Amino acid sequence: MIKLIELVFEGALWRSRHVILAALVVSMAAAFAASATHAEGFNLQDTQGKSHTLAGYRGKWVLVNFWATWCPPCLDEIPDLIALHDRHKSKDLVVIGVAMDYQSPKQITRFAEDYFISYPIVLGNRKLAAQIGPADALPASYLYNPQGKLVAQHVGALTKKTVENYIAGKS
Repeated sequence: MIKLIELVFEGALWRSRHVILAALVVSMAAAFAASATHAEGFNLQDTQGKSHTLAGYRGKWVLVNFWATWCPPCLDEIPDLIALHDRHKSKDLVVIGVAMDYQSPKQITRFAEDYFISYPIVLGNRKLAAQIGPADALPASYLYNPQGKLVAQHVGALTKKTVENYIAGKS
């Protein structure tokens, strides 16, 4: 009798673990879908006061890049991001840089001028980053297709060639 009770309990425990696991998977999928939908509505204001929305760039690829002045891989990718933006901005792609972990807005604007950054720079924080996606490690980049759908994300330095090859393969 005790053995039967143990088997029934183990079976119930096994089933409840699977129900909990299934609920967790569904919950995570819903959260991911909600964040993807939420990101489609991002609204960012750059250091020049210009507003940037994903909807405003329909028809173009949009690369949102989170970076910091103290981050060596971030600094390494800046020349490629400048070249990528300058080559494509009037045609099919824009780059938006989101500066994270800075001391003052003036520090970032001075840095952007010193590095000849031609793409828009946004002053970021965790709340702003939540519109796009996690920026727990830097650099972090999010690529949206011309229809406004998030199609790729990358942690680590990007190159112009990597982004252009990805876009060429999807066009």
